[in-house]
Amino acid sequence: MGVAERTPASRRSKVGKVTVLAALVAATATGCSGDEVLRFGWPEGVTPQAESMRNLWTWSVIAALVVGVIVWALIFWSVAFHRKKKAAAGVEEELPRQFQYNVPLELFCVVVPVIMVCVLFFFTATTESKVLAKSDDPDVTVDVIAFQWNWEFRYPSESRDAEAQTISTVGSSAEIPILVLPTDRTIRYNLLSTDVIHSFWVPEFHFKRDVMPHPDKNNQDSSFENTIDREGAFVGRCAELCGTYHSVMNFEVRALSPDKYDQFIRLRTQVNPATGKPNTTAEALSALNCGELCAPQATTTQPFNTDRTARTATG
Repeated sequence: MGVAERTPASRRSKVGKVTVLAALVAATATGCSGDEVLRFGWPEGVTPQAESMRNLWTWSVIAALVVGVIVWALIFWSVAFHRKKKAAAGVEEELPRQFQYNVPLELFCVVVPVIMVCVLFFFTATTESKVLAKSDDPDVTVDVIAFQWNWEFRYPSESRDAEAQTISTVGSSAEIPILVLPTDRTIRYNLLSTDVIHSFWVPEFHFKRDVMPHPDKNNQDSSFENTIDREGAFVGRCAELCGTYHSVMNFEVRALSPDKYDQFIRLRTQVNPATGKPNTTAEALSALNCGELCAPQATTTQPFNTDRTARTATG
């Protein structure tokens, strides 16, 4: 005797067990928290703009999963219940019901995807408007000046230093420039390059924008705004290939509470008795004395020696 054919009930039971087992493995093997699951791999940001993008991503993935589940269900339903059935002896094989030239079904398959695309476009455009929105009077303005292969940060909206100069920080091969910013305040970044095209990118902002040498001669807005939600140190990078040392053109954003930031600006305007010159960024941060957050050197990245003769081959 041949092996008895499995009944539909036994097949469904096996499929159900496999499904439950797969769900248990997925739930226990990932080790993700609830927040991480809802982010669907989206990294955690530190600005309201980043949160808006995260919300768009989360709901887009949920919508895609819902559509996917419906499509998978229809596929399995068709496979399970609309297969070509075996014919009895002497009887022609029976074909499943055919749906070609079904006008309502064809309209459904056209109209529903168009509606889905329109909805996705609406929420994408709304989120983009929030991310790119600019206020009439930002709390802080920073001029971000990129050059091969480092950064300069100026504070034109703040008081001038003891030498009547705009407060600024310039990076070098020996020192990573630190961009000190306040939390819970609207910050405008004005971007400019002195040579080639660079790109201002802080991963925790979930935002980057090219830094153009002639912002008035291209169709890209050379400024943007955001608000930082929490204190911290975040590495910033150049995200546009700009030459030999592009990969090490880093900087650090140091986000301080508004009161610490105000103290920092005051210290930058004052003269350091030891040098007879206005305090540098490192000296002002040291004077703040607020622990690792006020470390005078960058803590998220380190300078790179641009002298090629100082390096040895790794082969």
